[in-house]
Amino acid sequence: MDRLTPQEENIMQYVWQIGECAIKDVVDRMEKPKPPYTTVASIFQNLENKEYLTKRRFGNVKVYKPKISEAAYKRHFLSGVVQDYFDNSYKELVSFFAKEQKITTEELNEIIQLIEKNQK
Repeated sequence: MDRLTPQEENIMQYVWQIGECAIKDVVDRMEKPKPPYTTVASIFQNLENKEYLTKRRFGNVKVYKPKISEAAYKRHFLSGVVQDYFDNSYKELVSFFAKEQKITTEELNEIIQLIEKNQK
């Protein structure tokens, strides 16, 4: 799975949110200043080439659909970050955020509850 550029990730966020869509659907939802349609179309082409999107024709319109789920993308790249920066340890990842005060005790307790719930 190829890493997405920030622009590609931005477009994929819209596609994951919308589901099946045309380029115009994404452009319409983007905040101003909106990029040119042709720029967004080029990003869609890149995403199709990277196999993140599938395309079909519906009359004169190209309709795109995510080929890779948002969860699968996050899982793949988060595991790479954990492997590359935290010695393949999720414990080290959480510890890092705790030391940097990026996570509260309440949030840690919620994580523990989620883990315990999923182990049952």
